[in-house]
Amino acid sequence: MREELLSIIEKNSRIPLDELAVMLGVPEDKVVTELTALEKEGVICGYHTLIDWEKTSQDKVNALIEVRVTPQRGQGFDKIAERIYNYPEVRSVYLISGGYDLLVTLEEKSLKEISMFVTDKLSTLDTVLSTATHFILKRYKDHGTILDKKRVDEREIITP
Repeated sequence: MREELLSIIEKNSRIPLDELAVMLGVPEDKVVTELTALEKEGVICGYHTLIDWEKTSQDKVNALIEVRVTPQRGQGFDKIAERIYNYPEVRSVYLISGGYDLLVTLEEKSLKEISMFVTDKLSTLDTVLSTATHFILKRYKDHGTILDKKRVDEREIITP
């Protein structure tokens, strides 16, 4: 039941508990108990709303920053990752394979703010060797959700 519950709420965390219970074929109180346990164990880390900011009046710039670092003895990449994710500007940090070690995502109001963060904060860390910044120009799909859905013309065709 656990994996099925997680799969369902990963796609829609707002699904009502009574609907979850029906979908899983268990009583609602069992769903509540399981969700509470998953939260307490840290399996469920939070609930998020996916927003397409391009459809609002709010200006936001997103960037992916690849970071090459020198791992610290006995701590690997964890200590530098922690230093980076503690900056409030940082949305996420991932350890990645390939030419760089970490992938950092930022969301700011302007290109300049992101550039300043990289220049003044990220690049000045003693274990950071190099960075490469990539600005997100358009999101087509995020967290499994298609953001650029094509409108389907549902009008009925009338011919003479």
